[in-house]
Amino acid sequence: MSREEILQKIIENGAVAVLRLNDGSKFERVAEAVYIGGVKSIELTMTTPGALDILSNARKYFDKEIILGMGSILNGEMAMDAVNAGASYVVSPIYKKEIIDVAHRFDVTVMPGAFSPTEILDAFEYGADIVKVFPADVLGMEYFKGIKAPMPHLKLMPTGGVNLTNAGDWLKAGACAVGIGNALLNKKAIDENRFEILTENAIVLMQNIQKAREEMLIGIL
Repeated sequence: MSREEILQKIIENGAVAVLRLNDGSKFERVAEAVYIGGVKSIELTMTTPGALDILSNARKYFDKEIILGMGSILNGEMAMDAVNAGASYVVSPIYKKEIIDVAHRFDVTVMPGAFSPTEILDAFEYGADIVKVFPADVLGMEYFKGIKAPMPHLKLMPTGGVNLTNAGDWLKAGACAVGIGNALLNKKAIDENRFEILTENAIVLMQNIQKAREEMLIGIL
């Protein structure tokens, strides 16, 4: 799929599951569990031991409906490694032009992190497909509304401060999708191999997103 096609699928699904695992051997089980619950975009962070090999192997295991990406990308070299491992998109906590350059060169969706209005606009105008507003819990939903009011064309994704029952509120505040980690990926459940809990969490999350979208549509009509 092209960069634009991946972007549209991420926005349509509305959520990116951020997997930062201590035990990389559980990646496939965790990813499958949240996918069953409806979350189709899975971001594995580079801070996970053996992340590149895990992603490369997972590409062979999962069907194309699961959109696999790599997070915690800090420079162009890491972005290149992620692309070579098969990442369909790359995510960074920071805005660095070389990361966007690599992604564009290989037609990969890119989501750099930004904080201030100027930084957010700079990243978007340079070519970010989505700007990851991070850490979003510090800024809050009112900040999103404030940013979107004069710049409604921006595609923003909060990471940090998103949970199973407020994801829809972030969309109402102007997010095109949400990034969610700990609230979705219960650490104790993963440690105890109770992956069904992750599926249940994903279902709650996606129901919350769907409800918000229906309410937003009614508001437009």
